[in-house]
Amino acid sequence: MRRQAFQNSKLKGLLFITHQTERYSYLQSVEVALAGGCRQVQLRMKEASPQEVERVGALAKKLCDSCGASLYVDDHVEVCRRLRAAGVHLGKADMPPREARQRLGSGFTIGGTANTLEDILRLSSAGVDYIGLGPFRFTATKKNLSPVVGLSGYRRIMEQCREHGVRLPVLAIGGVTADDIPALLSAGVSGVALSSAILQAQNPEEEVKRILNSEF
Repeated sequence: MRRQAFQNSKLKGLLFITHQTERYSYLQSVEVALAGGCRQVQLRMKEASPQEVERVGALAKKLCDSCGASLYVDDHVEVCRRLRAAGVHLGKADMPPREARQRLGSGFTIGGTANTLEDILRLSSAGVDYIGLGPFRFTATKKNLSPVVGLSGYRRIMEQCREHGVRLPVLAIGGVTADDIPALLSAGVSGVALSSAILQAQNPEEEVKRILNSEF
């Protein structure tokens, strides 16, 4: 049975991405994921100011620390540094990974968003620790969506990564559901990033447990 990567390791397994809904705040979504056993959380607050991200992030960091979980911050390199989070995830329009590494040093994990093999090769040469490849399918939680990759696209890109000697962990992201996980793992990805698939479940905590027990 596969298990998650924990603190100070490159991302694999299940990564929960925070999302605010009518039912849950960002912080409550962290609580749900941790209660279900997820130990890798990305704080993603796209519409919030850096000050608000840091405020919520400080609380999320305490929750994660109490469970032995790793907190990753989306976009905000300086917030990541001040919180002493596990790492930061950088989108295509965010700070370049090389600059982020200069600011953070070697003690933080840096991930990057990719949509194509070319993106992965560029990020690999820039020294990222893992790749978030997607979107798998259309998702309403992300604006300015890149072209959908699809299962065949993951198979093709992962094979091309092997041909180019790229050994970075790759997480499938964007519209992934629990039912998609076996096929995506078979395609060669190291793990998946989930948000709505968990929070929209009838019992999100139990859904996290089910995913971890059956897939990883």
